[in-house]
Amino acid sequence: MDIHLNNDVHWMGEALREAQKAFDKGEVPVGAVVVSGNKIIGRGHNLTEQLNDVTAHAEMQAITAAANYLGGKYLQTCTLFVTLEPCVMCAGALFWSQISRIVVAAPDAKRGFSLKGNLLHPKTVYEQGVRAEEASMLLKQFFVQMRQSKN
Repeated sequence: MDIHLNNDVHWMGEALREAQKAFDKGEVPVGAVVVSGNKIIGRGHNLTEQLNDVTAHAEMQAITAAANYLGGKYLQTCTLFVTLEPCVMCAGALFWSQISRIVVAAPDAKRGFSLKGNLLHPKTVYEQGVRAEEASMLLKQFFVQMRQSKN
C-alpha cells in the first residue's frame, strides 16, 4: 500500500468516527473531515435532526469549520474525506470552496451529486471507494435500526 493510500485510509477512519457520532445521536451516519498540511482542520457529522436544519450535513459542518480555521472561504489546499458521496447541495458548496480534492467512501445511488453530472470545480480531484464497505455497513445498520424502531 503506498503512502498516499495509507494516509487516505487513516483520514477516512477519522470521517468514519464522525459518522459514528451521528449514528449515536440518531442522525443519518455520515461523517466528514477536512485535511490540510497533514492535519484535520475541520470535522463534521450530520446534525439535521438535532439542529432541525436540512442544511446541517456533515460536509457543510466540516467546510464551515475548515474555513473558520483558515480564516477564509477557499479550501484550495485541502482534502475532504467523507463517508458518503455528497448531495447536490454539498457539491455546490464544495464547488464554491474550490477544494483541491474529495475522497468519498461509498457512493449514493439515490441522492449523490454524480447523478446530475460533475458539479465540482474543474480543478477538484475526486476519488471514491476508500473504506467503502465500512461506510456502507454503518448506513445499512442505521436504516435497519430505524425501520425496526418504527414497527
